[in-house]
Amino acid sequence: MTERVLKSTTARRRGDTPPPRPGGSEAETLRGFLDYLRASMAAKVDGAPEPQVRTAGVPSGTNLLGLLNHLTFVERATFLGEKVTSWPATFQAAPADSVADVVARYQETVERANAVLDGCTDLGAPIPRPGSPAPSVRWALTHLIEETGRHAGHADILRELIDGATGR
Repeated sequence: MTERVLKSTTARRRGDTPPPRPGGSEAETLRGFLDYLRASMAAKVDGAPEPQVRTAGVPSGTNLLGLLNHLTFVERATFLGEKVTSWPATFQAAPADSVADVVARYQETVERANAVLDGCTDLGAPIPRPGSPAPSVRWALTHLIEETGRHAGHADILRELIDGATGR
């Protein structure tokens, strides 16, 4: 039995994508790691089967599609200044949303966030966003690396539980 499970898991293993190369400026390094984690998260969700992609994999209710939905809201709040009325609600995708819808919304949000970051030349300056006071660009990038990395680890486990797919 164990041998069959291992063969099945191995057959679904995606190739690992190496992290960004060292070098460059601090901003390039931070953005490189954030983009690496963003791509990993989108890949974990892309192609995951319904309804397992939105089914809780652990007692807390965490599910794969909800993690990506949540990260979309985190990106919007941090880089675009959008308000979130209920953080717990962001961990669930709308029932009508397909996997492709959530992945596309995340990727579109990342593009918008990167457009904001492209205009930031000073990591110590606040994120240029309307409304409320903003954190520094450095803090925002570090926070998103931490948040995305944390949830990418959750996604690794959930995806493997769903269909045995591993790799980043």
